[in-house]
Formats: sequence, C-alpha cells, structure tokens
Amino acid sequence: MAKINVGEKMENFVFDTPYKRGMDLETIVGGKRTGLLFSRYYGCSLCRYDMIQLKEQYDKITATGGQVVFVLQSDPDLLARNFTETEYPFWVIADPEQKIYQALSIDPATSIKDAIDEKALKKIQAAKKLGLQHGEYEGNEDQLPAAFVVEPDLTVAYAHYAKTAGDIPDVDEFAALLAKKGCCCCCK
Repeated sequence: MAKINVGEKMENFVFDTPYKRGMDLETIVGGKRTGLLFSRYYGCSLCRYDMIQLKEQYDKITATGGQVVFVLQSDPDLLARNFTETEYPFWVIADPEQKIYQALSIDPATSIKDAIDEKALKKIQAAKKLGLQHGEYEGNEDQLPAAFVVEPDLTVAYAHYAKTAGDIPDVDEFAALLAKKGCCCCCK
C-alpha cells in the first residue's frame, strides 16, 4: 500500500473500540474535522504518556471545534480492562492486527534504537516522573507513529509519517492543525 497524501480520501475503515464493535471512521468523525494519532500499544509508557497529555489538554482540541482519535495496536478487550469508557474524552481505536496501519503504510522503524530521538527521550523521562511503567507487550515494538487530519468527508488535510518515536505533533500543534481550514501542510 502507498502512503496517503493530502487531498486524498481516507478509507472509511471499520474497527473496534474498547467498548463498541464494528465502528467506522465516518461515524466517529461525525461531521467534525478530526485528527488521528497512530501510536504503538497501550502497554507502551510513551504511548500512555501521549494519551494522558491529550486527555489533560483536550479542551485545546475541542476549542477548535474538532476532535482527535487515538489509534493503538492493542486488543480492544485489553483496553477495556485498563480504562473505563469515559476515562478519555476522545475515541480510542483498537487495531491489534494492524490492518489500518498497513492500509496507510505506517511503517515501523528499522529498529527501536533508530526510533529514539531527543523528543522521545524527554517524553520517556516525563513518563517515568508520572510513574508510568511499561505494561503488556502487543503490536509491533518498532512501530513509528503517524498523524493525520481529515475533513468531515474524510479528505486528508494533513499527513505526517514520523521518522522517530517523538516525531508527532504535541497537543498545541495538533490544535493548531485542527484550527486551520483546508490543507495543513503546504498552506502554513
């Protein structure tokens, strides 16, 4: 599969969440400009740190009129055992078979050592300060993140395939991307 580009339509993927089965992207987007953050899996302390940061600052996202969806390579039942349906103010998509990752060509790093950059190291330190420890291993340990913004009709307005584990927009950057109307990459 080829990487998806700005201006292309994202497929209306069908997936499970921890609390709902057979959901589709169009339903979750629900007429809102939507950011999609692809991470590794719930046991990854860096991934949970990103989820916590998004949760704590989600008002910045809702202020744009948009929303963010967090995608993990985790089993939906495992996720349901780890957090309640209302713990996060955003949708969490479970893609344990990595079908969406593959369809969007979200590739892993050649090795996890190659994926660690200064930004990732800072997040790891911050996660440790919060007491986050690595949990259950799932998915692809070398998986790189990706970030997208789609319009209500699933047209891609922003596409970013990370080169390192820390190479994704933070909450402020994502809020700015969601606030922009139209193309996010070449209209900066």
